[in-house]
This record gives sequence, C-alpha cells and structure tokens, in this order.
Amino acid sequence: MVTQVNVHEAKSQLSRLIEQVLAGEEVTIARAGKPVVDLVVHRGHAIVYGLGKDWAVDPDVFEGIDPDIQEMFYGPDWESTPSPDTWASEARGTS
Repeated sequence: MVTQVNVHEAKSQLSRLIEQVLAGEEVTIARAGKPVVDLVVHRGHAIVYGLGKDWAVDPDVFEGIDPDIQEMFYGPDWESTPSPDTWASEARGTS
C-alpha cells in the first residue's frame, strides 16, 4: 500500500511515517499534490579502502635494505659505508 502525504503532514507525523516505512509500507511526500520524495529504509554501503583490496602483499618486500637503492644513493661501495646506526653511536661517543 502506498501512503501519500503532503509536506506539512509529513513534518508533523514524521515518526509515524518512519514506522510505516520500517514496517514495509511505501510512503511518498507530495508538494501541491505532486509526489516529490519517497521515504525509504536506509541501506548501508560497505566501504573498501585502497585500490588493491584483493592483492596479497609480501611483507619481505618491505623489510631490510634494498641493495639497488643503496647503490644509487651511496655508490658501488655502499657496503663499506658506515650505517646511520653507526653514525648515531659515534655521535654519542659509544661504539
């Protein structure tokens, strides 16, 4: 069954109209006798974060030092260059 009410009645009877919609009835709000809005039950939307929701990521990719990147920054003999951990301990005077 479709219930059609005017805007003034919808304002004053909103709680009752909501209950009707929750009970499965269709409710339409009209302005000057012309239907303008249908009251419907809210449907939640699942939010999926990120573009690759189904992708598996290998955590080993993010662990450790990438030798190619180290060579780009520190040159071909980067392995003999002191690490930042060594710099910090030298600055504190501990080895």
